[in-house]
Amino acid sequence: MSARRLRRRFRGSVLIVVLVTLMFTAFALVTFVEKASVDLLVESREASAHRLRQQAYSALEVTLAVLQDFSLVDGGLRSPAEGWNDPLAFAGWAPAEGCTAEVSFEDESGKISLAHVDAATLTALFKSWELSQTDAEKLTDGLLSWMQKNYVPTSSFTPDYDRVTLPYVVPVRPLRSYAELAAIEYAREVFYDKDGHPNDLWRRFVATFSLFDFKQSNLNAVSPDVLAAIGTYDKGQQQQFGDFLSGAGSYAQQGPGFFQSTSDAAGILGTKAMPAGFGTVIAALRVNITIHQGRSQFRLTAVIAPPNGATTVITKAAPPTDSTSSPTNPLPATTATPPPSTTAPPAPKLNYPFTLLEIRENVEIPPAPPPPPQA
Repeated sequence: MSARRLRRRFRGSVLIVVLVTLMFTAFALVTFVEKASVDLLVESREASAHRLRQQAYSALEVTLAVLQDFSLVDGGLRSPAEGWNDPLAFAGWAPAEGCTAEVSFEDESGKISLAHVDAATLTALFKSWELSQTDAEKLTDGLLSWMQKNYVPTSSFTPDYDRVTLPYVVPVRPLRSYAELAAIEYAREVFYDKDGHPNDLWRRFVATFSLFDFKQSNLNAVSPDVLAAIGTYDKGQQQQFGDFLSGAGSYAQQGPGFFQSTSDAAGILGTKAMPAGFGTVIAALRVNITIHQGRSQFRLTAVIAPPNGATTVITKAAPPTDSTSSPTNPLPATTATPPPSTTAPPAPKLNYPFTLLEIRENVEIPPAPPPPPQA
């Protein structure tokens, strides 16, 4: 083979190697650019979320300050109709440039506390949802057997959780999550569709009953279903009541109203007095804050309670006991001198005006339940 041919073959081999090297280099470069762009996008979103989170908590603090001002002046919070429906504008606060803030409220104490509900209230409500007497009592028994110790069912329905595919023990305490409805016999048939998704009755139940513990429901925020649960007011009275609170119908000229006392509410309903278990002051208020910046947003939801207001239903666990001690044979007391304290002095107590019952971030705000069917 001539030297010229060898040189040509050598140059061809080198060209192939160079082309293959260039191909792998280009592939590695494209992969690196794609990964870098994803990493930059993730970091950008994290930075944006952190910035919007700070704005959301700032908006929450401003909102609570405004609510406290109204509470001190009016002797408690009753309804946004008092003037605190737009707390950020009232305080003259605005988020950072390029951001917008929205605040909405939901009065949890406008519902009925599941911690104190009784069989008559549940049955009356379910009958107003057009369940038969038998089905209403069956659903009531299923719920109260789950939530109350030593509950005696009024129907022949006796749930047996020991015979299900995965047996479990009834907690005999108030619901801590609406998701528990899916575990309660018969309730899962009423509140969920065939695919296991919550239906309209589930949404009405959630809008009527609260998971928090309070003694009185606020008449300034009760829904027609709450009035129906009392079982003493017809559709006309419920409509009159709702029109007064929303400023509709014959009250359109005066705008949304609120009750200062239960006697005011009784006057609107045309009765002598309201049943026990109702008041006119908020015991638990859900504050929803949404911060927008372009296509990004951050949602913050907090449930607050004023002094002597609502509490959670979660009970504290009993303190652990020492297996070597008992009330009749306690451990001997030690006489050793304890070492000197090295801990820092306690920080001064913050006199915060509200108790924070719940706080959640970026949870989808549920849609309003469907309106009750017209008679």
